[in-house]
Amino acid sequence: MKRSISFSQAEIDEIREMAAHYPDKSAASIETLKLVQKYHRWVSDEALVAAADLLDMSPAELDGVATFYNLIYRRPVGRQVVHCCNSVSCWMLGAEETLETISAKLGIGLGETTADGEYTLLPIVCLGACDKAPVLMINDQTYFNVDRDRLNELLESREEI
Repeated sequence: MKRSISFSQAEIDEIREMAAHYPDKSAASIETLKLVQKYHRWVSDEALVAAADLLDMSPAELDGVATFYNLIYRRPVGRQVVHCCNSVSCWMLGAEETLETISAKLGIGLGETTADGEYTLLPIVCLGACDKAPVLMINDQTYFNVDRDRLNELLESREEI
């Protein structure tokens, strides 16, 4: 049996408000997906269908947008999402060691979520800071020059990890 999702009236109003700024509602697709994710932490199939309906798009069209962007999650994620940059620059400058350290600390591998649902560890193609590699992003905060010492310092100073 297929589940359906009901957005709150506030969510619907917010989506409609965003879409009203464009001559074509579909132009608000990224902002809409980010909004859905803000309220639900990820974009389920049901939420995607409901959002597509509000934007006068087919679910396939909106899914094409959602799956193109690395920061739109189409599977459930933890409350804290840790992105490890795996670009060539980061890899050359120690990202693999950083990933091993954080993976051991959290007890999960790439693409996994901790049993308590707190953390998800994901790779990301590039965070656009190759001159400051290796780079790590936790939720919306980006950290630069993350070697093992910097990572241990970061992990000790953050309450979330």
